[in-house]
Amino acid sequence: MTALVRLRLAGFLRTGRALAPVLAGLLALGVLYGGGQAQPAEAYGVSAVVLFPVLAWQTKILLDVEPDVQRRLARVVVGPARERAAGLLAAAVAGLGTIAVALVFPWLVGGVTGPGPGDRPLAEGLALGLWAHLLALPAAVALGALASRAITRSAGYGVAVLTVGAVAAVVLGLSRSAAPWLVPPVLPTARALAGPLAASTGVLLTAWALVWAAVALAGYAWGRRSRA
Repeated sequence: MTALVRLRLAGFLRTGRALAPVLAGLLALGVLYGGGQAQPAEAYGVSAVVLFPVLAWQTKILLDVEPDVQRRLARVVVGPARERAAGLLAAAVAGLGTIAVALVFPWLVGGVTGPGPGDRPLAEGLALGLWAHLLALPAAVALGALASRAITRSAGYGVAVLTVGAVAAVVLGLSRSAAPWLVPPVLPTARALAGPLAASTGVLLTAWALVWAAVALAGYAWGRRSRA
């Protein structure tokens, strides 16, 4: 399975399709941090919201790079479960690379500032920022997988799934949403990082994100099996 992960990452990078989501992410982050400086935790919380659709799009691109025939051959060689897992793992690795760029970028453009009196320590702010991005990654990978060609069978349907998922994450994530649990907690996490974060809130948000991603990935696995 490791070889299959490397193969998919190599195809994603070699074709140059990795550039589009990275450039889109940098453009979005440039606009975000162009508004002035903020504390790391607060800035990174919003950055995770901005990157969520980019990471989902990146996942869809990575999964769609592989030809359908090659994907079917991989299913035969390593088995359906390992083939699916290899694609998701490759998308997660690519997402970690994008997150690393997003964590470094604001320091290069002066988008964050060091702590002042009464602010969080710098190390704590950085740790919370990393947590916010890692919380968004599994859900973004799941959304991108649900929008992939192997599930939707159509570029148009794939874009529709991706768009609806990204917009819903914002609309249903608003503070007065009637059904916030229908989407991953990217906006609630950003709101939580704007002020003091209780340990219980952090645990709740982590559990929420992991359960949502698990349900979405179960839907992806079911969709792959039904379309095999």
